[in-house]
Amino acid sequence: MANFRTSLSRVRGLGAARGGTEHFWRVRVTSVALVALTLFVLWLMSTVAGAGYDETRAMLATPWVTAGVIGFLLVSIYHMYLGMQEIILDYANAEGPKFALLLANIFLCIVLSGGVTLALIMIVLGG
Repeated sequence: MANFRTSLSRVRGLGAARGGTEHFWRVRVTSVALVALTLFVLWLMSTVAGAGYDETRAMLATPWVTAGVIGFLLVSIYHMYLGMQEIILDYANAEGPKFALLLANIFLCIVLSGGVTLALIMIVLGG
């Protein structure tokens, strides 16, 4: 059987089974989760449409609503992380910039996750 991999790819351990399947499934699972969570958020937005700040805060203070909104936000950010990672790996050719972009992607997603969670908790607690 012919081996079509280069010597460098064999040394680095790169190949078709490097983890693409896991990444593929993570993207698909987050997509399915986002369908349900998006429907929930759309329902929530239609429910609080026209309501004032106090009514909206009271609705968000309900534990299952808070959990649903945080779930929507965190799954959305994780889905974005996976998509940006795929774009960076596909289109950044030089190793230095690729590494820097991957780190920036991780940092941005961590900051966004912390920021949106903190903001929602502050709203729920009335801060």
